[in-house]
Amino acid sequence: MIDRNRDLLVLIKDEFKNEQAIENELEQLNELLHTTETMDNYCIAYEVIDLNKYKIFNQYRKIVQVLSQKKLKPFQFICNKN
Repeated sequence: MIDRNRDLLVLIKDEFKNEQAIENELEQLNELLHTTETMDNYCIAYEVIDLNKYKIFNQYRKIVQVLSQKKLKPFQFICNKN
């Protein structure tokens, strides 16, 4: 299995699964997460609320700019659109 530097807690109902089946399931889960956790998808799902300027930013460029900062400015929030 390729180590992607992540901690996953996987609860399995079936106690009779063999090690190979569990390893295969974890590999598929890692692959699924790797393909969906991209910056494009993150910028689609999140927005930046800046209370200093009283604005909500949805643009890809602005979200990446805010995320690239070491520390968020006061009253600047990253919120999920859900």
